[in-house]
Amino acid sequence: MSVIDSLRPMPGLRVLVTAGGAGIGAAVARAFREARARVHVCDIDRAALDRLTAEAPEITTSTADASVARDVDTVFDDVRNALGGLDVLVNNVGIAGPTGPVEQLARGDWDRTVDVNLNSHFYFASRAVPLLKDSPHHPCLIAMSSVAGRLGYPLRTPYASTKWAIVGLMKSLAIELGPHGVRANAILPGVVEGDRMDSVIGARAAAAGVPEQAMRQEYLRKISLRRMVTAEDVAAMALFLCSPAARNVTGQAISVDGNVEYL
Repeated sequence: MSVIDSLRPMPGLRVLVTAGGAGIGAAVARAFREARARVHVCDIDRAALDRLTAEAPEITTSTADASVARDVDTVFDDVRNALGGLDVLVNNVGIAGPTGPVEQLARGDWDRTVDVNLNSHFYFASRAVPLLKDSPHHPCLIAMSSVAGRLGYPLRTPYASTKWAIVGLMKSLAIELGPHGVRANAILPGVVEGDRMDSVIGARAAAAGVPEQAMRQEYLRKISLRRMVTAEDVAAMALFLCSPAARNVTGQAISVDGNVEYL
């Protein structure tokens, strides 16, 4: 195999993308489909899944709340029926969580952020690992962390805490699963263009008492390249990590962020 050919994932990979109805998850699902993978997507938003399958009918789907273990069990029943096994898990699910000083955060908001951003990753990993161990195709587990998983993030402590935890989870799984030939890596997106980041910037501006445009410029000043990344940038990294070229890449926390210098 040439170096160029090794940069492409093997056709026919069986891929599960969580929270894949929109945003980064949908970009990842589309990218794997274009790479001739067999893709299953789950999301809590049925309408988002319907929009995705209207565009790509060959993608199979499950409606599920990733923070509910029994919903995750149902997703894996669907994966077995649709794909017959699993070669790649892209654990993408996550929410922004609350914005504010730690002493003012509601306990319920903290708990919900941990349930969605961290507990769900455990639920999916624990169900996926037996299938990945049975895969003959250089199986790969990818989790979406965040640049907030390598930097402190004032006023966003629940979010940052869960994203740091995801890095620890993946580094630990890389060691645990390496002898079985399963690779585990975290992708750390930076400031990603889109509606979700617009909401985050708006909430941060409101909490700081500054205009939204001023907060947006503050975000860009923190990035060495002075630009946001796109969901497609993140999807490209996911494809690389599942390609033969990345067969010795595991236990890594890889930033796709234009080099965010601080938050």
